[in-house]
Amino acid sequence: MKFTLGVLLLFAVSLYVTNGQSRSKNGLTMAERVQQLTDMTAKKSVLRFNGNKFRDFVKTTPRNYSVVVMFTAMAPSRQCMICRHAHDEFTIVANSFRYSQVYSNKLFFAMVDFDEGSDVFQMLRLNTAPVFIHFPSKGKPKNMDTMDMQRVGFSAEAIAKWIAERTDVQIRVFRPPNYSGTVALVVLFALVAGFLYLRRNNLDFLYNKNAWAIGAVFFCFTMVSGQMWNHIRGPPFVHKTQSGGVAYIHGSSQGQFVLETYIVMVLNAAVVLGMILMTEAVQRKGDARKRTILSIVGLLLVTVFFSLLLSVFRTKTQGYPYSLFFK
Repeated sequence: MKFTLGVLLLFAVSLYVTNGQSRSKNGLTMAERVQQLTDMTAKKSVLRFNGNKFRDFVKTTPRNYSVVVMFTAMAPSRQCMICRHAHDEFTIVANSFRYSQVYSNKLFFAMVDFDEGSDVFQMLRLNTAPVFIHFPSKGKPKNMDTMDMQRVGFSAEAIAKWIAERTDVQIRVFRPPNYSGTVALVVLFALVAGFLYLRRNNLDFLYNKNAWAIGAVFFCFTMVSGQMWNHIRGPPFVHKTQSGGVAYIHGSSQGQFVLETYIVMVLNAAVVLGMILMTEAVQRKGDARKRTILSIVGLLLVTVFFSLLLSVFRTKTQGYPYSLFFK
């Protein structure tokens, strides 16, 4: 009888200890934490955590779910332009997962703002934003659990691909429709039609070849340099690196900076100018010395600035093997 009571007492004590260990510091079991996360996700795909919530839902163990956290600084006083765009892309991925067939309570999306969780930034030794980190269900995050934005960018497609590599969850990105381009095109056609109607009695300017040539070249420079991408995505002018420096060229083919587009436009313009000078040197009649100078200057412009274009391309495309004068 005493032996039976002892066994029952030992079983009760072990059950109490096990139940206590499965609860987090805030008194919630893992099942309760999962239920709370699921309920919050039903209201908003990206959960907003402060320091306490981060420790309760992300750092507390055991966990049977993974959390992808975006560390950001959205306050206007922080002047982080890229944070806003990265947040929009991150929200697109979270919404795509939330309303997809692969949705489950094994993966959650959250964000920690610096002004609401500066202690979390200190805990993880983060000194820049935005940063995407995957916290796996078991173990601590590894180096690959931090997304390399400089290499792959921060588009929704790049984030979804990185998540698939870390969690094996394939997220198909669904972007909300954007009709601003259609509206802008309709307004542009209306303005052009109105201008032509007002100048209907004097349309000689439409037959000016030089005007059409300059307009066509300028349009090509604008499209090739990426101005349309800037208009759609609204990237920052430049970007501060983790070391405190300033990056003028984005380190990935998935993104770019505003200043970078101006640099590419100038480089392309210099190459075109060199081609024009060499063409003029061949077609022009007269002083052979001037023709020689034009051809040499044109050749230098083409080779030097095309080499710089290749250098920029090598910087943005990892593994590209070709270069001319500059690497």
